[in-house]
Amino acid sequence: MANTDNLELYYRNFCGFSRKVLDYMEEHGITMTMHCLQTEEGAEQRLVELGGKAQVPCLIIDGKALYESDDIIAYLAENVA
Repeated sequence: MANTDNLELYYRNFCGFSRKVLDYMEEHGITMTMHCLQTEEGAEQRLVELGGKAQVPCLIIDGKALYESDDIIAYLAENVA
């Protein structure tokens, strides 16, 4: 598996799009730093600072935001899984 040290996933527990990404990661054994906007204090503020909005899921790649579950899964499939 590729190195995921440069990746961080921001998500919400009850977001279907976040769940789609989380399920893909689980199926493929992908682990990375993760931040739940509902349970981690300050996570939503950091996400807005990094990506400009509080939309989830959001994959931070080397400090840059990638939104949309399908785009995140495509990135993971090509670069990590």
